Amino acid sequence: MQYIEENYDVVVVGAGHAGCEAALACARLGLETIIFTVSVDSIALMPCNPNIGGSSKGHLVREIDALGGQMGINIDKTFIQSKMLNKSKGPAVHSLRAQADKANYSMEMRRTLQSTDHLTIRQAEVSELLTEDAAQNSVRRVTGVKTVTGAVYHSKAVVLCTGTYLQARCLTGESVTYTGPNGLMAATHLSESLKQNGVELFRFKTGTPARIDGRTIDYSRMEEQKGDARVVPFSFTTDPESVQIEQVSCWLTYTNERTHEIIRNNLDRSPIYAGIIEGTGPRYCPSIEDKVVKFADKDRHQIFIEPEGIHTTEMYVGGMSSSMPEDVQQEMYRTLPGLEHAKIVRNAYAIEYDCINPNQLYATLEFKKIKGLFSGGQFNGSSGYEEAACQGLIAGINAAMQILGREPLILDRSEAYIGVLIDDLVTKENHEPYRMMTSRAEYRLLLRQDNADLRLTKKGYEIGLISKERYEWVCQKERLIEQEVARVSRVHIGASREVQELLEQYGSIPLKTGVTLAELIRRPELDYEKLAPIDKERPQLACDVIEQVNIFIKYEGYLSRQQKQVENFKKLEKKRIPEDFDYDEVPSLRIEARQKLKLYRPASIGQASRISGVSPADVSVLLIYMDSMRKHRDGVSKKDEI
Repeated sequence: MQYIEENYDVVVVGAGHAGCEAALACARLGLETIIFTVSVDSIALMPCNPNIGGSSKGHLVREIDALGGQMGINIDKTFIQSKMLNKSKGPAVHSLRAQADKANYSMEMRRTLQSTDHLTIRQAEVSELLTEDAAQNSVRRVTGVKTVTGAVYHSKAVVLCTGTYLQARCLTGESVTYTGPNGLMAATHLSESLKQNGVELFRFKTGTPARIDGRTIDYSRMEEQKGDARVVPFSFTTDPESVQIEQVSCWLTYTNERTHEIIRNNLDRSPIYAGIIEGTGPRYCPSIEDKVVKFADKDRHQIFIEPEGIHTTEMYVGGMSSSMPEDVQQEMYRTLPGLEHAKIVRNAYAIEYDCINPNQLYATLEFKKIKGLFSGGQFNGSSGYEEAACQGLIAGINAAMQILGREPLILDRSEAYIGVLIDDLVTKENHEPYRMMTSRAEYRLLLRQDNADLRLTKKGYEIGLISKERYEWVCQKERLIEQEVARVSRVHIGASREVQELLEQYGSIPLKTGVTLAELIRRPELDYEKLAPIDKERPQLACDVIEQVNIFIKYEGYLSRQQKQVENFKKLEKKRIPEDFDYDEVPSLRIEARQKLKLYRPASIGQASRISGVSPADVSVLLIYMDSMRKHRDGVSKKDEI
């Protein structure tokens, strides 16, 4: 029997949000890339919520865009409503969130993949990881993959982005189907091959709510949720005028005591509480059963009714994912105001799947024990489209960098939310699907969504995913911001009648003596734009430049303080730990710390300090030992010279 045998630089397994970013990055860097999917129609599928972005997730999308990824561009082309969240709070937590037309989002991403040079799309199930012994230690090297038909695809690197498809099973009450999300075929063979190659697998679960026929909803009983009057695009390359469209509304309703009573009376039929589900679910995206049980003091929960697209009547019931039997689902959904006569188009379900313990990965997202094997997305134990996409991008970039013989891209916690996410995955114990949150980023005032281009475009340019023209504009933008901040700090404003009248207009305290324009901008009730009438020499500047000038001046003290914290953080990050460091030789190191350090193999003292079970005292012991080793080496070197 003859089998297909082909050669590629990179194989990407899975064409979800992670796989698309990984494949595009590799192909755009000139590497011959093939991406496998169980169904070409499921490329960039949105099997759960019909939106991109949200609190902290919007930051990730902006960072993906700044590095040269596709998600931001794609949602700008296919959104139907857009909002900047948390506008009443400080700029550190402002986050974009856009409702997507699901079908258009998937179709547009598929179009992008199909029009990209060096990229081949293949519908097939990958069943086996091909590896060989490598020269160093017990590390193996990936050589390609095999599909269920026996076809072999040789490659220099493989990126696993399997999402929720590995050994997947969907549960709705007593009904269990062995499929992937949306009834798509599950990938049932690859898990065994991974285990044979020494990969440790976890069993996680997630879920999704029902989809309701919008024609059966009474919207008059709900609160309308409109988009922003002025839409801000996700991508820094999107013309803001091109996204000022007529938007579709979402709707807000609530559960009630009757809803909760139905759920409590049927908990024994829920796979979650009946012990049928083995996997661990996401703490920050609980099912409605979990909400009712764990927050018993709450008499209602917010439920958002969101359109799935322009050309469908399906509405997503946000906040009400469930694995209850379908008869219970129908009963409980119909207790919500506006859904009394609702008809379910698709049942809610829970889905279980195989994923890895991410402590098996370096910060590059390469497996420690299998050279050339990278992974990203929900396969790494995370949740969410945005978390998946950013990991896929980094995994793809680093697979390409390795093949091209270049330095890997590792973003640290002070540089990007992506750096926080990956660092948390590879250094901390994750017993549930990881979700990004602003509270996880200790330097979030520096890592705002509005300055992602200033932080990361240079890195994207150096990698080769950002054009020279785009990079030069960001450099110019940086200069304009610096010049304008310096100018307003020099401009002196006197206590003239014109000035006093403007201050009075905004309820600001009148001036007794002159001040700089920057001092006025720092007042809470004022900003750069409001002071335009009294700033006679103000240059014409783009809106995004003005935004940065205003933020820098208003938060200068806080930004400066956080920058000093980053400098201290960097000192520990620069103290590198050799890959073959022998922790058994370090005296006074606690047993737990020794075990954890040997397991995680941190790349730096900074990373070691963030590992669960490694205390500040252990870090001090490690620093002292490494310093003594350095002095010993220096002493030996001097003797050799003599």
